[in-house]
Amino acid sequence: MSVRNLTPAEVQAALDSGAIHLIDVREVYEYERVHVPGSVNLPLSTFHPAELPQDAKEIIFMCAGGVRSLRAIEAAQAFGLTADSHLAPGINGWIAEGLPVEA
Repeated sequence: MSVRNLTPAEVQAALDSGAIHLIDVREVYEYERVHVPGSVNLPLSTFHPAELPQDAKEIIFMCAGGVRSLRAIEAAQAFGLTADSHLAPGINGWIAEGLPVEA
């Protein structure tokens, strides 16, 4: 499995440029409590790679701490997609960096 571990600053820059889809694979209740503005919630518990946006933008996965996002990458690659990037420290690392969140 090919994986790119991205920092919160790298993901923020990509979001700002409009070049990515940030897919949050945490459960709905986690997402509703706090999430990154502009992210899309596709919980890993019901995740299927066919649900991912199909356009030229890069897919970047995220979760709470980087474990579920790796599982989403694995599922996407097994499905034949080239998705290989995730927010390595998850939303916990995002918050620790003081980056914006919504509730």
